[in-house]
Amino acid sequence: MIRFAQVLVALPIFFALYAYVAYPLILWVISRVNEPPVSKPLVDLPFVSIVVPAYNEGGQIAGAIDALLAQDYPRDRVQVLILSDASTDRTDEIVASYAAQGVELMRMPERSGKTKAENTAVEILRGEIIVNTDASIRLHPAAVRELVAHMSDPLVGVASGRDISVSEQQKAVNATEAGYVNYEMWVRSLESRTGGIVGASGSCYAIRAHLHRIPIREELSRDFCAALTARMHGLCSVSVDTAICLVPSTPSLGREYQRKVRTISRGMDTLHYRRELLDPTRYDVFAWKLFSHKICRWALPVAVIPGVIGLAILSYTYAWAEIALAAGALVALLALAGTLWPANRPLPRLLSLAAFGVAANLAVLNALWRLLHGHQDHVWEPTRRSA
Repeated sequence: MIRFAQVLVALPIFFALYAYVAYPLILWVISRVNEPPVSKPLVDLPFVSIVVPAYNEGGQIAGAIDALLAQDYPRDRVQVLILSDASTDRTDEIVASYAAQGVELMRMPERSGKTKAENTAVEILRGEIIVNTDASIRLHPAAVRELVAHMSDPLVGVASGRDISVSEQQKAVNATEAGYVNYEMWVRSLESRTGGIVGASGSCYAIRAHLHRIPIREELSRDFCAALTARMHGLCSVSVDTAICLVPSTPSLGREYQRKVRTISRGMDTLHYRRELLDPTRYDVFAWKLFSHKICRWALPVAVIPGVIGLAILSYTYAWAEIALAAGALVALLALAGTLWPANRPLPRLLSLAAFGVAANLAVLNALWRLLHGHQDHVWEPTRRSA
């Protein structure tokens, strides 16, 4: 029984160390002998379609459009298309006010979800490259040009932007969130230097039109699916550090948790849909990256459950196991305190770290539960972020 309990305790430790330490370390070692992906000078500027799904984004759609119109890319080579998912506020009216500047509006007759709107819009997209972004994101003026430049390589099917988390409020929460975002961008940069990333950023990514036109099921994650589709067609996906996307942090831990559950649930469904990419005999290094970056991270919260059981068994024999259980209980209490902390008061860093970490792992369990019970997010609910 003792040996079995030790194996249970070792499971979450293994997944944590491998997914978050060993995997990026292996990528770093490999990247030392690989040349980083570089962009080539843009000679022939391809026509680009920039697509922004929106549902009741009247408070910030104008800011998003202004950032797109300020892009360092010839206006006569850009189509800006706003997809209104049957918005009921002033979103459509605001978008229509930009018609003289060439901004186009496609309104769904009824609310159908982000993916269905994107599938419907493919027929009116004129670009050779499609840039997908979000109403809450603010792109650096050079972002589109940088994405397109990296796609001058014919082997690149998807180019993903670099997220930078920003916030004017809840600085402690944002510091934790920003730290994780920076870590994730670092891992993607390493993946780019070792053959390509396994998932594009939902904040902003560019994809070749012929790949974007391939319809996907409404409940799937298009940004995750983009990199998978590219690999299935013999192309790679890269992360572009110079394509900056400013991502406002979510205003509360509760909303961030809900966002993570939706994102992870759709990601799990998407990976199940493209599960053949996990076959190392067909997709070699990409299959390993997909397993390491996604499966092992999702396995960690699941492994914590038997790990806690193992600690409980060992606590009758070993003092260290009893201390570990007490430490886990303390983290849970700190996370609860962080969740209940008043929104109008700065959240202490320790509570922020505990709440963010616990919420991220609980979101995986919640998402897995939803997936196993057949719950699918057909109707998209955008993440409400401060402008």
